[in-house]
Amino acid sequence: MPNYTAPVEDMMFLFDKLRNNKNYNDLEKYKEVNSELVKDILEEAAKINQNLILPLAKSGDENPTVLENGVVRTPPGYKEAYSKYIEDGWTSLSCDPKYGGQGMPKTVSAFFDEMLSSASLSFKLYSELSIGAYNCISHHATDKIKEKYLPKMVEGKWSGTMCLTEPVCGTDLGLLKTKAIEQSDGSFKLSGQKIFITSGDQDLTENIIHLVIARVADSPAGTKGISLFLVPKFVVNEDGSIGARNGVSTGSIESKMGIKGSATCVLNFDDATGYMIGLKNKGLNAMFTMMNLERIVVGIQGLGISEIAYQNSLSYAKERKQGKTNNTKSTNGADFIIEHADIRKSLLNMKSIIEGERALCFWLSQQTEVSLYHPEEKIKQEASDLVSLMTPVVKTMFSDMGMEITSEAMQVHGGYGYTKDQGIEQLYRDNRITPIYEGTNSIQAADLVFRKLVNKNGDIINKYLELIKNDCSIENEKLKPFIKELKIHLEILSTFTDWIKEKVQNSKDDASAACNDYLKALGFVSIAHAWIKVLEVCFKDYEQNKDFYEDKIQTANFYFKRVLPRAESHFKTATLGSDYIMNFKFS
Repeated sequence: MPNYTAPVEDMMFLFDKLRNNKNYNDLEKYKEVNSELVKDILEEAAKINQNLILPLAKSGDENPTVLENGVVRTPPGYKEAYSKYIEDGWTSLSCDPKYGGQGMPKTVSAFFDEMLSSASLSFKLYSELSIGAYNCISHHATDKIKEKYLPKMVEGKWSGTMCLTEPVCGTDLGLLKTKAIEQSDGSFKLSGQKIFITSGDQDLTENIIHLVIARVADSPAGTKGISLFLVPKFVVNEDGSIGARNGVSTGSIESKMGIKGSATCVLNFDDATGYMIGLKNKGLNAMFTMMNLERIVVGIQGLGISEIAYQNSLSYAKERKQGKTNNTKSTNGADFIIEHADIRKSLLNMKSIIEGERALCFWLSQQTEVSLYHPEEKIKQEASDLVSLMTPVVKTMFSDMGMEITSEAMQVHGGYGYTKDQGIEQLYRDNRITPIYEGTNSIQAADLVFRKLVNKNGDIINKYLELIKNDCSIENEKLKPFIKELKIHLEILSTFTDWIKEKVQNSKDDASAACNDYLKALGFVSIAHAWIKVLEVCFKDYEQNKDFYEDKIQTANFYFKRVLPRAESHFKTATLGSDYIMNFKFS
């Protein structure tokens, strides 16, 4: 089983030193969330993840969730761990105190999401979708529904799901067939089938609150006719008690490559009682509240799994002896593999990407809070546009890099990495879903290029590139070499941006073929921008913590020399166009 130590020191560095967004710091609701409180939370989070949840990863993989006589059974140890998990209040961390939550910002809950992803992604998924459902209900439901359902969801006694996909539609939700028929009391009866429903059924909670998209009988075809409904597994009585079983049943659970401890279900809705959330035919608008936040969390899943893969690779490299290095002075025996240049390069590649991603995620967490709660509409909208722009980048970049890092971790472990003994191959398998669910990474890239670069509020990508340029005006001699490299690649990205904007207008095949490359180029530059913010602090406060800051500086040095240049490669290959792709004749 892999070992794991939560990177609390790095997280606290970000919280203490990079929480410098004036608009975020103006939010009254977080004035009392200070470093002492956050450190206490993260240290307790580290304990539960390292000691209680980490062992569940192996348990869930070796004893997958099963469906027995219509009942979904979670792996051994899950029930006991979940009881402790909700007893300690972890489901309520970021929820509104009005419904029993602790009211922590995403600058804190994102760190917990990362730890939980490192410890056991399968276990995490049982509460993760609940928080997504909570967010959707709290933003779009009536006060009556909020008061009836949210307290139990916040407490963790009830869980939540997101039911979109059907056998006939995944990305193209306009094809959905699930029907909703209005009843005389204002409720609806839903009939249809949903597939790939994460945590669709389980034996951990008393009730499951499904958020289901469906079409009302008189609604138009396509996405314009989709409405959103709350459908409980058990009907909830007026007094809040649990009533009769609703018309929701589990048809089967998927046998998967990874995250085997998570129940991925086929759900059948047979005249199930549901209640409309938000406006009729505006269901996708409401559901995107859940989906967009969930996409960022999926990126954090990739980050969390990358972290534990790196930690175990570093540990293994320090104790495994193989061969002699070029500069070896030993006369007998072999050297530790961490002395070999190629292994060191692999480890630094992992480390520089992970720490850069964590810094970028922390910046995005601040922007998210501003987009939700800032009192000035203009500032709120500007932050919202940045979050919208960066959501597909974080989801795609972090999950794709998670595949690269877990693959590299297996390589560092050699043959042992391919066996089940070390647990590294499980990290690879568990992470493989992150580039697929919540919208495949190719869909994310297309969404970025065709919808997010420019919107009704203006040229969002140019505003973001200007923001980076402004941050490159820092006067610090030691920062200059890093800023020089960022400026070079920022210019490449600007040229790439102009090219892709033109192709969106006059050659959509060229643009489509370049979407993934453009997202990667933007991602590598965005992580470099996050590193500049980290380095500014490191050079300024160097004497306060020399060892920590020197480690950061050298890690960033690798990123700018070895990783950031990959952005140019994506630019060069993408701008060759698509004729040679589209004109190819497959036999």
